[in-house]
Amino acid sequence: MRWISPWRLSKMGMLGMNCRNRDFIGRYNPRHLYPLVDDKLKTKLLAQQHQLATPSLRFVVREQHAINHIERELQDLEGFVLKPSKGAGGKGILVIVGRHGENFIKSSGAEIGIEDIRRHMTNTLAGLYSLAGAPDVVIVEDLIEFDDVFEGYSHEGVPDIRIVVFRGYPVMAMLRLATHASDGKANLHQGAVGVGLDIANGRCRKAVQFGQPITLHPDTKKPLDQICISDWRQLLVLASGCYDMTGLGYMGTDIVLDRSRGPQLLELNARPGLSIQVANGMGLLPRLRHLESLKEGLHKTPEERVDYVLNTFASDTDEEESPIQAALAS
Repeated sequence: MRWISPWRLSKMGMLGMNCRNRDFIGRYNPRHLYPLVDDKLKTKLLAQQHQLATPSLRFVVREQHAINHIERELQDLEGFVLKPSKGAGGKGILVIVGRHGENFIKSSGAEIGIEDIRRHMTNTLAGLYSLAGAPDVVIVEDLIEFDDVFEGYSHEGVPDIRIVVFRGYPVMAMLRLATHASDGKANLHQGAVGVGLDIANGRCRKAVQFGQPITLHPDTKKPLDQICISDWRQLLVLASGCYDMTGLGYMGTDIVLDRSRGPQLLELNARPGLSIQVANGMGLLPRLRHLESLKEGLHKTPEERVDYVLNTFASDTDEEESPIQAALAS
């Protein structure tokens, strides 16, 4: 791999961290709104209030004594997800996909017992997985049954779709596919695959793992260029609606496709990372500056904003291999 100069990256429209923090996060995300997305429980309750689709909340564990008899709460749940309410980077998320006798089966196929569940909950309450190590609560929510379109594409876990939304407009999207290296989690830093998606139709543009271009899923060996997300416009409308729900001007929306319930909002991020540009082989900045130039309130509803994006950004996704991707491949 050869290096690309900062000047060339800037010329290619790549958004850097300083520019992201100053011009977009700092300018369009009021600090008092951060708790709405930094706390997953608040996000979920807000989504329910605004009638945005999200996995059903089963119960919340707030105190240590409630863990002593937690098997009573779990006895009727075949599959479920445990999450720290204030977790970050996918840490502390435990996905249970089934039972084997008294044991619980993780998405990786490994089995754990009730004591492991209790220990995980205790660590979560103590803040082991939360931002700044602050005391936390445990969220228990329904397990997502991933859409058949992902059969063979995601290994040991449920894939999710990250969409960057600016002023209510979906700007760029990528699919994150779990791998054995990522322990069944759709986290790029842990080894998940990032698949850049054409914002106009949800089709695969390019794919990377650990920042390097790939063409096949590393575990299943299925071609990644065949991916096309169903219900694409509906998914973009859900992402766009998160702007009206939170008031945050620049954010990442994480969405999953459930087999029977369609697109479901998992969580929001007020400081979305920049690797989505590598997955797509193109920079965010030209689209962000274009949307920044629009008159405020020009498109009032999520549907209007999505239709504008579909019409405006359809042409700039049909380009040849970008200099970014060429450099990664060399």
